[in-house]
Amino acid sequence: MLVHIPEVLTPEQVRHCRDVMESANWVDGRVTAGHQSAQVKRNLQLPENSPEARELGETILAALAGNSLFMSAVLPKTVFPPLFNRYDADGEMNFGSHVDNAIRTIPGTGLRVRTDVSSTLFLSSPEEYDGGELVVEDTYGTHAIKLPAGHMIVYPGTSLHHVTKVTRGSRLASFFWTESMIADVTRRAMMFDLDMSIIRLNSDHPEHPSLVSLTSLYHNLLRQWVI
Repeated sequence: MLVHIPEVLTPEQVRHCRDVMESANWVDGRVTAGHQSAQVKRNLQLPENSPEARELGETILAALAGNSLFMSAVLPKTVFPPLFNRYDADGEMNFGSHVDNAIRTIPGTGLRVRTDVSSTLFLSSPEEYDGGELVVEDTYGTHAIKLPAGHMIVYPGTSLHHVTKVTRGSRLASFFWTESMIADVTRRAMMFDLDMSIIRLNSDHPEHPSLVSLTSLYHNLLRQWVI
């Protein structure tokens, strides 16, 4: 299940992120890659514990906490602190096909996070760079994703995916993972569809008697499936 979440950050927040990232020190992106991913990863990252990464990560986490679409699609239990990467054309940077590590440990805490849902928050506008599409493979085919700055895509962490080579400009983004309250991707997708249906019904027919029973069904399923 791929879900496009628009306007996670405001234009002002995007500009602030860009300003901070412009003056930051970048390191080889392979510092956070697993053995398999390190062989195909060619990009730059902000150090995980740098002041810049912590500040911008807190901005993103605060925005996500108030984003109803993210909450509905992901049903977050624990969000891994956002990371930040950069792909430059002059370095012929890309990230070959890979699957994200199943478990991530939050630095300095010992807390392990199961990576049920992967997220990419775009911080560069599409017209600023060529290439750099996030390509996700799932049971419905291959999807190339390149969103406006401030918009985000979420998709199952089990998905094979890659980032195409940037051939002009620079691609800036934040990426992170979420452990969902519902680990099973099929059940999570069903809950999202049910929630969206309830919202549409409430908008179109706010007095419809089925709203109570459907809302009860949603919460009773949540009780059954939350881990």
